[in-house]
Order: sequence, then C-alpha cells, then structure tokens
Amino acid sequence: MFKKLGVQAYTFRNYYDGETATEQTLDKAFRTIKEHGYDEIQTAGFGKIGIEKYAELAHNAGIDIVGTHYDYNEMLNDTDEAMRKHKEILKTSIMGIGGMPLAPRNDKQELFKFIDDFNKIGDKIKPYGFKLTYHNHHFEFVKFDDGKSIMDYLYEELNPETVSFCLDTHWVQRGGGNPTTWIQKLAGRIDILHLKDMGVINTENGTVPLITEVGNGQIDFDSVVDVAEKCGVQYYCVEQDICPGDPLDSLKQSAEYIKKRYMA
Repeated sequence: MFKKLGVQAYTFRNYYDGETATEQTLDKAFRTIKEHGYDEIQTAGFGKIGIEKYAELAHNAGIDIVGTHYDYNEMLNDTDEAMRKHKEILKTSIMGIGGMPLAPRNDKQELFKFIDDFNKIGDKIKPYGFKLTYHNHHFEFVKFDDGKSIMDYLYEELNPETVSFCLDTHWVQRGGGNPTTWIQKLAGRIDILHLKDMGVINTENGTVPLITEVGNGQIDFDSVVDVAEKCGVQYYCVEQDICPGDPLDSLKQSAEYIKKRYMA
C-alpha cells in the first residue's frame, strides 16, 4: 500500500501543448487531477506554457513535481542550467529522459556511447543531490546478435549509484518482459514506476495491444505493487499515452481503481 499517487503529464499533454492549450486549460487540468486524487506529477515537456508558468500552476494546484522527462541535449551539454531549472523552478531533484536518441537503438557502439554519456551526467549531478532516470519503452527488449538486449546492457552498465530507472509496466510487458521480474531485478534502482496497463483490441488488421486505463488490461498490478513496495519504489505515476476520450476522465478511472486496491 502506498500513500501518494502521481501521474505522468504526457497523458494530458493536449492541455498544455495542444492546439487549444492555454494557461487556463493547464490550470484546469492540474486542479482536476488533484480532485481525482493525484498529488504528484512527472513532467514531459512544458509545451506552449513554458517551464516557469507550468511549474507555478502545478504548485498552486497543490501538486508536487517529483521528476521529469527533460531535454537530453541540455542535460548533456548544459548540465548546470538543467540542474538550476530543476532546483529553482520545478523543485525536484530527479531529472530524466522519456526515451533514448534514435542512433543507440540499432547500433551497439552508439549504445555504449549513450550509456557512457548518461553515466557522465549522473556522475556530475550526484554531488548536488540529483538523480538521473531512464524511462524504458519496448524497443529495449529487442536482442542483439549476442543474445543481449538494450535493457540488459542498461541494467549492467548504468551506474546504480547515480542513475535510476523510471520503469514502465506496459512497455516491459509489451516488449516480452515480466514487469514484476524486472522490478525485482532492479530493486533499489527504481525511483519512479509508471503504472500503465496493457489490453488488446480487435481491429481489421487483427488483434493488437493497446494502452488502457489501469485495471482494464492484463497486467497483474497486485503483484506489481506488492513487489514494488518491497523493492523500494519511491513514486507511482499513472500514464496513458492514448485515451479513448478526455484523458482527465481516463485518469479518474485509473485513480479510482488504484485508490480502492493499493492506497493506504
């Protein structure tokens, strides 16, 4: 059982980065998700609103920013400025990326370069009390000719003292992994866990997987939450990349399910 529920802001991105997004629409989104029981968010860019107003609106709504999906180039090439914005504006010590650049996904040499660069960022920010996070998708589970996947190399080569994982339950399962097994494997190395369900739907092209509200899909969240609590996960953030209607309605549905089953 955990006490606070968070959300990955990418879920309601249309409220801060859509065609009709304004400060007013984002303020509405923050206050609505607060009413639904979300006390924390992890950012995914700041859209039309900009970082300062975005953070102001979140904090005014009583929502804490617990981590980010941030600009990789700034973290790598202007690390001091990235830290300043996280500390002074966002008021979080966890910075991260939503996904690795394209080149390392298919080239092992590029992958090792990315890992080296990522570790360097982590090493630089640790003395200032920061932690770097890596968020996975499903492509990390494709294996190279040596039988190892990108996820295997990230697990082996990322420095556990300076870099943690933002593990995504849906993408682990969609990549052929077991979310519970990976949480156990990464015990003590997961700062943020994405609670994202996976269902299936029939289409004219056959049965395909989809991202759905928590509790509507096939992921065993009873086991996920039980193991996550034992393995030291700090923050739980619901994420739903694609919603059938208003994402705030989907977030309400997920929150109701989670609060009833997993929250103290």
